[in-house]
Amino acid sequence: MLRQLELSCSVSTMFSTIPCFCKRGDIIVADEGVHWGIQNGLQLSRSTIVYFKHNDMDSLRSTLEKIMTKNLRRYIVAEAVYQNSGQFAPLDEIVKLKEKYHFRVILDESNSLGVLGRSGRGLAEHHGVPIEKIDVVTAAMGHALATEGGFCTGNARIIDYQRLSSSGYVFSASLPPYLASAAITAIDVIDQNPELLVKMKQNIALLWKGLSDIKGMSLASNPESPIVFLKLEKSSGSTKEDLLLLEKMADRALKEDSLLVVSSKKSFLDKCRTLCLSGTFRY
Repeated sequence: MLRQLELSCSVSTMFSTIPCFCKRGDIIVADEGVHWGIQNGLQLSRSTIVYFKHNDMDSLRSTLEKIMTKNLRRYIVAEAVYQNSGQFAPLDEIVKLKEKYHFRVILDESNSLGVLGRSGRGLAEHHGVPIEKIDVVTAAMGHALATEGGFCTGNARIIDYQRLSSSGYVFSASLPPYLASAAITAIDVIDQNPELLVKMKQNIALLWKGLSDIKGMSLASNPESPIVFLKLEKSSGSTKEDLLLLEKMADRALKEDSLLVVSSKKSFLDKCRTLCLSGTFRY
């Protein structure tokens, strides 16, 4: 039976969840595109970290094959919707590899909760993967649920262990009841108004259509992603110059059109040649 642990700060969710389970001597195989919060959690764990190429299942398979011979605790860490690329994790394939090579999976659903799946339950529902096949699921509640805090879901043993060992839970105040109530209300609103998910998908499609013909730029994220990325079709050859160009574009969009866009300053994927549009479409 699945249980849940709530944390008072969304940022500390991955900061404390990963180090709670992963210790020195363990091995974590992580997607190279994970966001900075996960990266900090990986560093705090003091585990051996091995990165595989972003969303490349051949790279993941090759990495797991090399590690499976070691008699160590082994984890795969991924995001449902990558904050640094707007791409979806191929969760169905990750679960198959997890079962084949006997790894545990930690999945962050922060950007997919309330967005993906028939009822907004996230990437697991989107791919039709039983949630029980994912060992640990985390999410920040400051995105689609529009409140603060985060949560971790797993079986009873996992959650009970976190209550004793998770720094974000043990050494912090409990999640205020009004924030928990706000999150529950947001979930109820999504459940009772399925047309909101339909409207959001229409908004994403409309944004894609509007951005698809920008000269010199191309869309780089998943067409269903709530985080939309544009990238330069052709690099100047200098990461610094590419970043300056993107920052000028972002400044101009804000000044002339009151449109807030953000130039991605850190990306393993395309050396900062990316422009991120996030939060421009809500329910």
